[in-house]
Amino acid sequence: MRLPYEPKILFPWEGRGGLRRFFRLGRLRPYLVIFGVVGFVTLVGVRERRASGVRQTRATLLGARRVVEAYLADHDGGCPPSFEKAVEQSHVEATPRDAWGRPLRLVCPGRWEGARYELMSDGPDGEPGGLDRIE
Repeated sequence: MRLPYEPKILFPWEGRGGLRRFFRLGRLRPYLVIFGVVGFVTLVGVRERRASGVRQTRATLLGARRVVEAYLADHDGGCPPSFEKAVEQSHVEATPRDAWGRPLRLVCPGRWEGARYELMSDGPDGEPGGLDRIE
């Protein structure tokens, strides 16, 4: 004896294919993957570009520190009136700049006790004394 047909009611996620079928992601999947990969690569690229700028600026600061130290040695520890004056007397070809093309900043005397000077870059945003300055 055959039982009468009982219709089975399914929620969309219970049927064959599950949620993917419910949201029809079959056609969208390649686009979502491409969008995700491009977004990830862009995020990593922006982050690495900033980090490489910081590394380049720190290397420039190390070289510029030698210029200031030479000026201090030649002038009995007297601070230069400006960083450009120290560069001029050291016979360096061009004034060192940070990775973003801005001139380096020299503060004499330094803020901390015992520091004769501070040599810094204003960082990527270019704001003097900003939170992203590089010393």
